[in-house]
Amino acid sequence: MERHRSAVIAAAAISPLLCCAVLAAFRENITAATAALVLVLIVVAAAATGDRFAGIVAALSAGAWFDVFLTQPYLRLTINDPNDIEVTVLLVLVGVSVTEIALWGRRQQARASRRTGYLEGVLGTSSIIALPHASPEVMIGHVAHQIVQVLDIDECRFVRGPGPAMQDVSIHHDGYVTRRGYRVNVERDGLPTDDLIHIVVRQGDLVHGQFVLTAATRTVYPSVVQLRLAVLLADQAGAALTHAV
Repeated sequence: MERHRSAVIAAAAISPLLCCAVLAAFRENITAATAALVLVLIVVAAAATGDRFAGIVAALSAGAWFDVFLTQPYLRLTINDPNDIEVTVLLVLVGVSVTEIALWGRRQQARASRRTGYLEGVLGTSSIIALPHASPEVMIGHVAHQIVQVLDIDECRFVRGPGPAMQDVSIHHDGYVTRRGYRVNVERDGLPTDDLIHIVVRQGDLVHGQFVLTAATRTVYPSVVQLRLAVLLADQAGAALTHAV
């Protein structure tokens, strides 16, 4: 969609013009309300692309060309009838509202898809751990891959040995990120791009190692739920390593 955004916006602007030009040929036989409903369908189609700007452009274009072609005086951006003014204003408002509703629906669908993906990742990791002959290397590689997917970062690798030093960046079980002992506001600043990020893998007092995360190419803003899920995945790796000892 990003590659075709210019074409989508152009279509959103031109489609109401073409529609109004066609409707103008039948304006003696159709009401203003009917024409407005037809134009709303075009706005809905533009909003369904997921581009807010395209939806707003379609709404404004529909209002303007409705005025020009379907209200008196014709072919002028002027309206004399108060009822036509009301229909035009409502057309634009409904178009903008429909755009926002469509975008809200797409966001909800995207959130639901992400939650499903997170759940599948945890279940997939659990199924690997449950295999009687699953090697720790395969399980650790799977967990590292899932952490990359959940947090949308560049890389994740497992390093055996003690936990990170106090000055390092760490993700904790509560979903908080600390650096040099101070909490990082991930929602505002994102994950640090200039330092490695650590998730300690432990079972009780036994530290198996740590997952070392890299998020250097771009700033990502994972939610607390995503961060806690990454730690949960690391905990599953810790449980599997404990059983393998």
